[in-house]
Amino acid sequence: MDLLSTANAHFGFNLFKELKRIHDGNILFSPVGMSTAIGMVFLGTGGATASQLQKVLHFEKDTENSRIKGEEQKSEKTEEIHQQFQKFLTEIRKLPDDYELYIANRLFGEKTYLFLQKYLDYIEKYYHASLEPVDFINAAEQSRKKINAWVESQTNEKIKDPFSENSLSSSTKLVLINAIYLKGKWDREFKKENTKEEEFWLNKSTSKSVLMMAQYNSFSFVFLEDLQAKIVGIPYKNSDLSMFVLLPNDIDGLEKIIDKLTPEKLVEWTNPRQMEARNVSLHLPRLEVEDSYDLERVLVAMGLEDIFSQCEADYLGTCLQSRLQAQKFLHRSFLEVTEDGTEATAATGMAFTVSLDSGCEYVHCNHPFLFFIRHNESNNILFFGRFSSP
Repeated sequence: MDLLSTANAHFGFNLFKELKRIHDGNILFSPVGMSTAIGMVFLGTGGATASQLQKVLHFEKDTENSRIKGEEQKSEKTEEIHQQFQKFLTEIRKLPDDYELYIANRLFGEKTYLFLQKYLDYIEKYYHASLEPVDFINAAEQSRKKINAWVESQTNEKIKDPFSENSLSSSTKLVLINAIYLKGKWDREFKKENTKEEEFWLNKSTSKSVLMMAQYNSFSFVFLEDLQAKIVGIPYKNSDLSMFVLLPNDIDGLEKIIDKLTPEKLVEWTNPRQMEARNVSLHLPRLEVEDSYDLERVLVAMGLEDIFSQCEADYLGTCLQSRLQAQKFLHRSFLEVTEDGTEATAATGMAFTVSLDSGCEYVHCNHPFLFFIRHNESNNILFFGRFSSP
């Protein structure tokens, strides 16, 4: 799974850097959910459009080597990408009953439009997605409501109306949806009687009141001396998933750390061989973060110009008729962290058209921090975010 997890880490971190330029406050999104949606688009593209998708998903080095060796090996490498998505989506379904973790994909296509059967077969094979015919031409609003209802059903009713009124029209031909939902319990729950009201510092002069959870236990921990920051890993049941929190020592230290962060460093620091079990006094606020993004401008800035261009987009592997043009790329996400565990969900929609002792670490998350939730076996990041404003 190295190719996919590495690609997801790069894609997620680059997307985060773009989002923080235009988005103040909290940030939350699902890197693996969004890359899955892009993977489904990638499956039906060719030419420059496919090359841009490869670059944004950070598969371009491998495909460049394949071009040198020949078109046949290039095709094999591209298929390997989709096979890794297939393997990951299959593994997610095998998690024990301690979790509710679902990743669901679906296509909603105009019923009169001629989609290539080969494309639909591959979408079902690699992404466990099927095509549901809808009537965009005569009933665009009813189709929109149907799509929104499907997303709501897949995210435990946490994400409602990803497509707003009149956002789809009679010219819409295809809507591609990815939805991810997680509800997991901590391996060691926070006791509710330890939760107290505290101040969370947005900066050195401004604070807001939060409910701060607390526990003293053994956690995976690493101190980053160069950055004056610490990372703690908080496992969910059976350690299939973990939440990692990166907390700077300084109240205003997060932006300085972000400027020095790379995906490679983040993966290296949270490697089980780098972190060690330490006694930690952990204070973590109850979190409830909800966010929504229209990502066309962000994805264009990352290098995906062609998919939003009527002239340039190459979706010839998708349909028998005229070229498709991406109209929207939407992503909505929700995260709730409590004493019991975490509930998190995201949907991507694309329309074409305690007393301390000397051996204890103190992690007091009372100022801005980064966090991410990782599927440990595959190393894929399910959710990534910045918490900076309660």
